[in-house]
Amino acid sequence: MREYMEGMVDKSKPPLYAWFVLATSIIAVSSAGAVFQMIDSVPPLLRASWRLQATALILFPLAIVQFNQLDDESISRVFKKNNIALILFSGVCLWLHFGSWVWSLDHTTLPRSLLFVTSHPLVIVVGLWLINKPVERKSSQGAIIGFLGAAIIIAGVESEGEASLVGDLAAFLGAITVVGYFTVGRLMRSWMPLFVYAFPVTLLAAILLGISSLVAEGTTINGVDESSSLALFGWLSMAWLPYVAYLAIGPGLVGHTGINGVLKWFSPLLISVCLVMEPLIGSLIGYVFISTEMPGWGTLFGGALLIVGTLMVTTSQHSTSVMEGE
Repeated sequence: MREYMEGMVDKSKPPLYAWFVLATSIIAVSSAGAVFQMIDSVPPLLRASWRLQATALILFPLAIVQFNQLDDESISRVFKKNNIALILFSGVCLWLHFGSWVWSLDHTTLPRSLLFVTSHPLVIVVGLWLINKPVERKSSQGAIIGFLGAAIIIAGVESEGEASLVGDLAAFLGAITVVGYFTVGRLMRSWMPLFVYAFPVTLLAAILLGISSLVAEGTTINGVDESSSLALFGWLSMAWLPYVAYLAIGPGLVGHTGINGVLKWFSPLLISVCLVMEPLIGSLIGYVFISTEMPGWGTLFGGALLIVGTLMVTTSQHSTSVMEGE
């Protein structure tokens, strides 16, 4: 989400509706996992593709409007080979992120999946360690605490009936791959309009997920009918359209756009901290609306450590960015 964390903060007191927009956006983003599980009769790669197909459809006219507002120099810059390569790389990362995360929802519990997929700040610290870059002490301590929590969660995998190690690892793969998506997004969004960047990345990821589903899940390219749960464009049937439309408009558009909008009043730190709470909020949504089981003590204790570690890394990274004048 860090590519959305741009802009100047208005130091005046936030209006009441800004708090409402922030809360709505965080809840919308956090609800995606539960809604994906509501349509678990659809293969995971296919329903991930459906979500991004619908999102790309919404983004398309917005991207056209922003593209038409670009000057000739910016348009030329968009089509430079290195920028096209970065967009392609970002799309591949988004493909792997969504594919692995939605697949994990079928192979582990919702709380465990959300805990691991949102642990990407810890992945960034490990990456810095691997390339011998300096890391703030607080970030290092947070990463150690976070990975200790992850180890405790994994150690308790057999105590939760629907949990599995492969599902946990798939969710963590989603955290690893989303770092590439965020990194490219932060670089490109320094000059490229939001929807001009987001549309091709989302479309590419949707296409790759669709191809993956055709190959691995027996998906077919047919019309929208009673067998649309295995159709590449089956989300257009009334059986699935409400769920996919919500995923595209709720978490996909309202959530992200809302977060981007309230940056006028709230600091990136506050919003980052709110987003770290996604596993807790998402798990509560799942418990209330789809009656997911309460997590075991290992997940509760390890998850608390994972969230604390992620919070430490998040706040440390924000402090470092401010010191460096980013």
